[in-house]
Amino acid sequence: MSALAPNLLAFGRVLRRAGLPVGPAETLGAAEALSHVPFSDRAAFRAALRATMIHRRDHFEVFDAAFDLFWRNPDASLGALDPDAPPESLPPAARRVSDAMPGAAPPAPPTGEPERRDDAALTVSERERLNRLDFEAMTVEELAEAKRAIRRLVLPLAERPTRRFRPDPSGPRADLRATIRASMRMGGEITGIARRRRVTQPPPLVLLCDVSGSMAHYAQILLHFLHAVANHRARVHSFVFGTRLTNITRALRNRDPEVAFQAVSHILPDWSGGTRIGEALDRFNRLWARRVLGQGAVVLLITDGLDRGGAEGLSEAAERLSHSCRRLIWLNPLLRYAGFQPRAAGIRALLPHVDEHRQVHNLNSLRALVATLSAPAPNGGRSA
Repeated sequence: MSALAPNLLAFGRVLRRAGLPVGPAETLGAAEALSHVPFSDRAAFRAALRATMIHRRDHFEVFDAAFDLFWRNPDASLGALDPDAPPESLPPAARRVSDAMPGAAPPAPPTGEPERRDDAALTVSERERLNRLDFEAMTVEELAEAKRAIRRLVLPLAERPTRRFRPDPSGPRADLRATIRASMRMGGEITGIARRRRVTQPPPLVLLCDVSGSMAHYAQILLHFLHAVANHRARVHSFVFGTRLTNITRALRNRDPEVAFQAVSHILPDWSGGTRIGEALDRFNRLWARRVLGQGAVVLLITDGLDRGGAEGLSEAAERLSHSCRRLIWLNPLLRYAGFQPRAAGIRALLPHVDEHRQVHNLNSLRALVATLSAPAPNGGRSA
């Protein structure tokens, strides 16, 4: 065990650099579990480490790639585990692990004076490439940079008039009540006309995000978007759903994203599980719609529309939701495919009831969403 301890600590560092939440507690638990496992049994060795160091099913793929590469599994696919393979040839999990392995630093620059060459070819900068890169294909460093970019996004919504008024000397409306009240202090003489202006404010924003197995890769990065929006705006209500609906509004109010996501993980029972979109929307309509959908609320529904329940009750729930809000926008990562066709029953059930159907798979799509929400809604908030 004395020879194993340094390797176990190094393995934990690799998992952390690959983006998994592995800390001292997980490493100590793994060391304790390995004291009861024969080292000659590789399957038991792997199972002990995965049971003590990994807490989510969607992290299994990254863990398995890291285990095979770090502990050198001779039976694994060399193309997926070779740290010297071209990055574009590796699957996303293997790319993250390859970048996290020790010794993956870039080579040192040459010592001699390089020969100057003028290249007139049209190239794409790293920032432009990151903006267009699919979240699912990003490396660890690219995901970290994307999360930092998302935290800088501001999501303004066009302000809408409310029923309330405020005093304003240059307001467009005369305030007769305030004028008479002021005249009583002057013995009934009217010396001026009080004026008022209608109060305007952005509408409430409701976020409904699918965290089922088919959305797990995108839900991780989109939760950062939900956190950024919740910390830049007032009246934001956030919900996630898989097989059930969970309100995470209070958990996302913490300014520290890691603390916020840790709180979300404690109250979220069905991460990366099945999908029952119809049941989740029906529960939202019954329990939360009247509380959070007042004053022209805008709803962002983030899902791929793949319903495990065969879209039972989904059309009715989506129709009721669309009638309860001013604008229903569906963000679908499947739209990144050029040949996308609405063949799934859940997609066909949702489409007639949404105002907009937009892609959400990279930074450019999120920035386009921000620009759209900042502009006035077409057709007064409802599309034809």
